[in-house]
Amino acid sequence: MNPSWIWLTIALPFAGFLVNGTLALVKPDAKRLVTLVGPGVLLAAFAVAASVFVGYAGQPAQGPVIVTLWTWIATGALDLGLSLQVDQLSLVMLLVITGVGSLIHIFSVGYMSSDPGYAKFFAYLNLFVVFMLVLVLGSSLPVLFIGWEGVGLCSYLLIGFWYQDKANADAGKKAFIVNRIGDLGVLIAMFLIFWSLGTLEFREIAERAPGGLLVGGGVVTAITLFLFLGCTGKSAQIPLFTWLPDAMAGPTPVSALIHAATMVTAGVYLIARTSVLFAMAPLSSTVVAGVGALTALFAASIALRQYDIKKVLAYSTVSQLGYMFMGVGSAAYTAGVFHLVTHAFFKALLFLGSGSVIYAMHHAYHATHSHDDAQDMRNMGGLKKYMPATFILMLLATLAIAGVPPFSGFFSKDEILATAFGRAAENPIYYVFWAMGALAALLTAFYMMRLVAMTFLGDNRSGAKEREHLHEAPGVMTGPLVVLAILAVVGGVLNLPSFWPTSPHHVLENWLEPVLAPATVFMQAQHPHGAVEYILIGLAIAIAAAGLYAGYRTTLAKPIPVAKDAPEEVGFAKVLFNKYYIDEIYQSLIVRPLVGGSRYLLWKFFDQGVIDGLGVNGSGGLARGIGWLGSRLQTGQLGFDVLGFGGGAGGRLHAVDR
Repeated sequence: MNPSWIWLTIALPFAGFLVNGTLALVKPDAKRLVTLVGPGVLLAAFAVAASVFVGYAGQPAQGPVIVTLWTWIATGALDLGLSLQVDQLSLVMLLVITGVGSLIHIFSVGYMSSDPGYAKFFAYLNLFVVFMLVLVLGSSLPVLFIGWEGVGLCSYLLIGFWYQDKANADAGKKAFIVNRIGDLGVLIAMFLIFWSLGTLEFREIAERAPGGLLVGGGVVTAITLFLFLGCTGKSAQIPLFTWLPDAMAGPTPVSALIHAATMVTAGVYLIARTSVLFAMAPLSSTVVAGVGALTALFAASIALRQYDIKKVLAYSTVSQLGYMFMGVGSAAYTAGVFHLVTHAFFKALLFLGSGSVIYAMHHAYHATHSHDDAQDMRNMGGLKKYMPATFILMLLATLAIAGVPPFSGFFSKDEILATAFGRAAENPIYYVFWAMGALAALLTAFYMMRLVAMTFLGDNRSGAKEREHLHEAPGVMTGPLVVLAILAVVGGVLNLPSFWPTSPHHVLENWLEPVLAPATVFMQAQHPHGAVEYILIGLAIAIAAAGLYAGYRTTLAKPIPVAKDAPEEVGFAKVLFNKYYIDEIYQSLIVRPLVGGSRYLLWKFFDQGVIDGLGVNGSGGLARGIGWLGSRLQTGQLGFDVLGFGGGAGGRLHAVDR
């Protein structure tokens, strides 16, 4: 299919949003039609994306294709069209979003089947995909920013979907507000880019940046740091990561869509798209890699002592995103995108697998326990017997994220760690980043095997009565898991190293080379070779094996009490359980002073004192005073009137006489 048809990938889910949104208002019980439209438009969009990919890959000259839909802004030097850019990077993102998104939509049919907001849910889900596609297909920063803000809106709607529960509503607001901080950085970066280069089109930025900006200069450094501020919000990096763990308050398919295929990958995509700017700013690249390494380790340590199955996976997402930033910050842009793709496979599988577990636990507990009890791993155990397919599928995803060969996560994560180690030859600080990443890999294997052991192995702790209702999820939910499991197992073939001369290797790297070529002029990924490379590979495998073994042995070493009987955490375990008290610190140092200061300065002083006191009440008081003074002169007494008349006339005569 010709790339000019790329607009259909956006139009189809948007049509689904309109149809399902209308049904949610006029006929919310039309579930059969909603089921047909919701996943159907995503499958159709994936078919279009695959067809465009085949057509584009078959072209002899594979330069970017700009598809302009209409003129958007035309004023002075700024001439922007609502345009879509089809190239190697946008097509990779397009296939991931529509492909994994389709599987999540299909899973949602079973998971949300009994929810009264079924039609509304699919309307929001379709709209979420629309904005993410606008984000990755936009040919300019302003068009990307439409999608950037749109996914923020949809995250608010979907995370707080069950808004009757205050915790869910608060989680939606938190995601929305925290992301606004980062979004300000993207806006400032856009102003600086237009001021310095006179364009906001990605293709022109790549062309003009080498001649218009000084390598390592203050302007390009400021631009990239402001862009990265936006990335820390959307992709949940330190310090703006706190919204993502709370995002699991929404329905599990939402968690899978946000954490795996859409919103949180936006920051990694933006750095890859503007890689020429980051390659020209070595300081910014080091900051990106450092923040990514720190986030990977920090979030992995928190996941060690979480008991909500979705919260473990949420902190896992924060940690894995840190690896992606560590990659792009090491100039290994292909490795960052590679891990983005493989992570979409195994993290979607993990979240949807946890959704199947929660679905079974809810059916077992129904009215006898709370919602939180059904997600607490301490109330599970032994589910392998009742959900063998889900156990096998989640185990495969666990091996992938832990970095066990030949699963996909091994190749993508190992490439990031290897390039960070290679970069250290030029900048020794990268040795520290590599060590942090290696330790985070050990913790990842540990907490993921802890999750599997606590959920599926050992004795069942659900209760005798509840145990009778435990069973596999319906086929409409298990089917997408099987597809994702296949991708999680074989996804590494996308960018295999060259094991032997005739094998396909570095397929993704070769595919993305035209997009990333401008960046490689200024900074190239450094790969270790020879004995060092094999030592690093062996060390990575040993780390994964040690983490898995330790997670298994320590979790099942002694009986696990159910949540209501579990002792309170003590020592450093309590610190990890409470997430290093970061939310409490932010609340004390930022939120409360801001709210308190706003209450005094904006409400009591400015609103009540200045506007109400001097403005509204003051002007009203002045009018009343003038009116009162005038009323004193209108007494109705003839003598007083004659006296006033005489005084006025006398004053007038005196003035004339002078």
